[in-house]
Amino acid sequence: MGKKKAEMTELEAAAEMADLARQIAHHDRLYHQKDAPEITDAAYDALRARYRVLLDKFPHLKPVDDPESRVGAAPAAGFSKVAHAVPMLSLANAFSDEDVAEFVTRIRRFLQLPDNAEIAFVAEPKIDGLSCSLRYERGILTVAATRGDGAVGENITANVMTIADVPKKLRAPFPDILEIRGEIYMNRDDFFALNEQREKEDEPPFANPRNAAAGSVRQLDAAVTASRPLRFFAYALGEVRGDIPDTQTALRRAIGQWGFQLNEPSRLCVSINEIIGFYHDIEAKRHVLPFDIDGVVYKIDRFDWQERLGFVSRSPRWAIAHKFAAEQAETKLKAITIQVGRTGALTPVAELEPVTVGGVVVSRATLHNEDEIARKDIRVGDIVRIQRAGDVIPQVVAVDLKQRPAHSEKFAFPDHCPECGSLAPREEGMAIRRCTGGLICPAQAVERLRHFTSRLAFNIEGLGEQRVRELWMDKLIHSPADIFMLHRHRDALAARDGWGDKSADKLLAAIDARREIPFDRFIYALGIRQVGEATAKLLARHYHDLPRWRQAMGAAIVPDSPARQELQSIDQIGPLMADDIAAFFAEPHNMEVIDALEKALTVKPYERREAGQDAPLAGKTIVFTGTLTMMSRAEAKARAESLGANVAGSVSAKTDLVVAGADAGSKETKARALGVAVIDEQGWRALIGE
Repeated sequence: MGKKKAEMTELEAAAEMADLARQIAHHDRLYHQKDAPEITDAAYDALRARYRVLLDKFPHLKPVDDPESRVGAAPAAGFSKVAHAVPMLSLANAFSDEDVAEFVTRIRRFLQLPDNAEIAFVAEPKIDGLSCSLRYERGILTVAATRGDGAVGENITANVMTIADVPKKLRAPFPDILEIRGEIYMNRDDFFALNEQREKEDEPPFANPRNAAAGSVRQLDAAVTASRPLRFFAYALGEVRGDIPDTQTALRRAIGQWGFQLNEPSRLCVSINEIIGFYHDIEAKRHVLPFDIDGVVYKIDRFDWQERLGFVSRSPRWAIAHKFAAEQAETKLKAITIQVGRTGALTPVAELEPVTVGGVVVSRATLHNEDEIARKDIRVGDIVRIQRAGDVIPQVVAVDLKQRPAHSEKFAFPDHCPECGSLAPREEGMAIRRCTGGLICPAQAVERLRHFTSRLAFNIEGLGEQRVRELWMDKLIHSPADIFMLHRHRDALAARDGWGDKSADKLLAAIDARREIPFDRFIYALGIRQVGEATAKLLARHYHDLPRWRQAMGAAIVPDSPARQELQSIDQIGPLMADDIAAFFAEPHNMEVIDALEKALTVKPYERREAGQDAPLAGKTIVFTGTLTMMSRAEAKARAESLGANVAGSVSAKTDLVVAGADAGSKETKARALGVAVIDEQGWRALIGE
């Protein structure tokens, strides 16, 4: 019998998670920067759904570019940038009634509510448009911005001023500073009329209303935006200075009174049955609504509970989007190509006859690995069914054997790398083949350098994948430090086809602008296996600066050493992740890379922005143990981190404080033996001012 999915090895899981992270990043760029998605929202959501399944089961295998730590994509060129005073995060997704029930259960557990306690949710349709934040000062619209990457968006004020649904002046009374967040969209009838007009003028039609709205807003000429039938729904707040309502229901009333349109129909629900009932009502009516929706959003009604629940990674704990099921389509499999990733993993990709489903063209789908191809007996020339929700999307669900060509052949998975020709063995127990070419393999070398220059790492404008590949092929860059030596090749850069003095100087200026880098971004840029953005922040917060981290990791190379134990004690860093970090520092080549980078740039120590340095918990290492009765362990940890503390999973001599609940056990005993301060839950609540 074949191995069940549940028995996936950690090596297989790590490879699949890395592949999913790459796909998600690719689609983020297409959707948020270029308004040209290759897949539907359901397809994208399903990629993330599969990623979260693996992340929940293997949290210590988080890849370097963790999608759960990222929102949207970097702002596109052509617009000035706007830093959001309050981050614009995205929502986690539910795909089934069971997912919604689990969401409510998590809230009860976090807030420590009894099973019979009533929880009120506001349910409202999820508009398929472009997220936008509107800033009002004393009731006057001053700035409009896109979501961007959640922290920084594009300034689209001039364009938004042309949208009739957006009030230029609010109806009183209103807070002195008020940021309204919502969705720019286009009604379906207006979309069809716009496409008819474009076809008459020999212009390409838009794929769907969302693309039409996003493309219209991102026009450099506001007159073009003004000619498009754009609308706006408001549903949330950003920064506010002044009094606001205390529930989501009251906020919706206030939003309407200020002069905004609301996304209706909505409903206040006080039970799981009411929530699910509303969802299925909307699902049945979605096609008669004048605008496109792709699900229903549920938000905790009480703002004090929203504040307690807070956020995890890129999403609020107090809200979730219940997405509609995706559609399927059949098309022809033209070819199976092999992609080589940064770690050398060979991933098969289905090249499809383009098929349109729900207004979006799909031409590629991942096939995971050779076992998946063999299990489904997928062959070139087959008519295959594509599903854009479920496991990994877009995914080949099945083959129509009745339409299989007479002389089709089983696909022979290559045992050599298609990029460099090196042997690509498959280790026992693994589903992934890996190229052994290392740095001589252009795919791996370029991917490592591309990761180093990527948005969450050094974010060097002008050094995208294609340009990195060209410079690597011409032997102008070989390792990350070579990027900071490109000024020595300024004339050679200017002489390249399509470059010139201006392009060369612009790239060198972009590189010089990154000669000072925050410590956490530096860690992330190194591309250590399993160390994504969130883990890089954990390491930076714990070790504070590069010299201290290097010294500690050098000592952590030795298994069971105090330094290794300290590394493993950091909350969310387990033994396998610690092994990978230590292995990175055990490789002399990696130390040479860090040495060269230290000479070329300045790595700034980590700054704790969560709390002031005079806060009682700033920089302290805290361990929670035992059962807490007045708040859940998750809430206590989140509160500690918000006050600047480091939360560890085990007690050591470097622990500053242990919070001991009921039945604390060995951790409390060890803390007292080491002379570490121990307080009970009442003492903890007093310490944080509750």
